[in-house]
Amino acid sequence: MEEIEKILESFVPIAKSTAKMFGPNCEVVIHDLTNPQASVMFTVNNHVTGREVGQSFDHLVKTVLQSKDFKEDHLAGYTFTTEDKRTIRSSTSLIRDSKQKVIGAFCINFDVEALNQMQHFMDAFLSPPVNMQENRTPSSEDEIENVEGIVDQLIQQIIQNSVHPVMKRHEKIELIRFMDEKGIFLMKGSVEKVASLLGISKVTVYSYLDDIKTKSS
Repeated sequence: MEEIEKILESFVPIAKSTAKMFGPNCEVVIHDLTNPQASVMFTVNNHVTGREVGQSFDHLVKTVLQSKDFKEDHLAGYTFTTEDKRTIRSSTSLIRDSKQKVIGAFCINFDVEALNQMQHFMDAFLSPPVNMQENRTPSSEDEIENVEGIVDQLIQQIIQNSVHPVMKRHEKIELIRFMDEKGIFLMKGSVEKVASLLGISKVTVYSYLDDIKTKSS
């Protein structure tokens, strides 16, 4: 864990210089993906999206890893909308350790509302955003394995951080709810992997998911 902390902390100066370079509309967030439930370990200019240290990731699985444009451990130029209807343009790059295991993510979030007002001379900067509705269509088996491996690591880390010998049903349901919210179950085979690691059947996982959807509807 000490090695991981050192690697992630080495990105802090880059985060600070990036934010200073692009000004107060540029937020930079560093995630520690060995602690998925509280992955945010550093932020600068966090007024842009309100990200706080100790929060979890939002877009990593559902937006970044699922995008057809995610290649070479990064996705640049995707957009999302804040609760107060501001458009944020983002880039996410994965951070790996010396053994090539994904341990973190370096995210840049830029509030482009002011730029939208000047779009007549900013078209080059505001190129069409990534279509988040398109299904991921990786161009090679290596890319598929890379994404599946990253999600597998997240599943293992989430469960490792939460499971204990006398885990109760409601605790398992909350764990399933967290993974569902983060898009884990969008990946093929994830239900089986979660079931195996929790020591329950995949039918039980599906029943928990049904309970969660029923209570939220």
